[in-house]
Amino acid sequence: MNIGILGSGIVGQTLAAGFIKHGYSVMIGTRENGRLDEWKSKNEKVRVGTFAETANFGEIIVLAIKGRFAESALRLAGKENIGGKIIIDTTNPIADAPPTNGVLTFFTSLDKSLMETLQTSFPEARFVKAFSCIGAACMVNPSFPQRPSMFICGNDEHAKKEVSTILALFGFEVEDLGKVEAARAVEPLCMLWCIPGFLKNDWYHGLRMMRK
Repeated sequence: MNIGILGSGIVGQTLAAGFIKHGYSVMIGTRENGRLDEWKSKNEKVRVGTFAETANFGEIIVLAIKGRFAESALRLAGKENIGGKIIIDTTNPIADAPPTNGVLTFFTSLDKSLMETLQTSFPEARFVKAFSCIGAACMVNPSFPQRPSMFICGNDEHAKKEVSTILALFGFEVEDLGKVEAARAVEPLCMLWCIPGFLKNDWYHGLRMMRK
């Protein structure tokens, strides 16, 4: 299966290498020519293209961009290239303001998530929130005593099953929290995950749902 990754930062690079590791064909989209030259020399199996080329290539698209640029990135990708496709939404609505005592600031409210806005703007795409509650260093088969939970949500059940298969390969236990509105709860898990990092420089940890 072809995976198109929109975003050439550390999250995009990490997930691209992870998909290659698990046998997928990958193209990574960037708006900065030459940014990936050195990285590409060490990851020769990954193709590089524009956002539109990458979205057209991907049977599944990964949105790995800063939250404030998410909607513009999808517009650059082209509605004709993302319509009907699964979009793994890794984004969080992190504001530019610095954290307060380790707590990030969001530009959204608890009454509407970023993913809800994206789903409304691109109604034909099938968004699934995933990879948003863990850092890049832990996104691909992290080394923990137990599998961490990955909290997902989205309106399309088939899309969530496809993404759940990927998440299992990447070393996670999936917790499906329902429809797109659940992103109002999933996105703030980014705040929780980041607090130990900002306060204690502890960036290698995960979240886990525990049951009796």
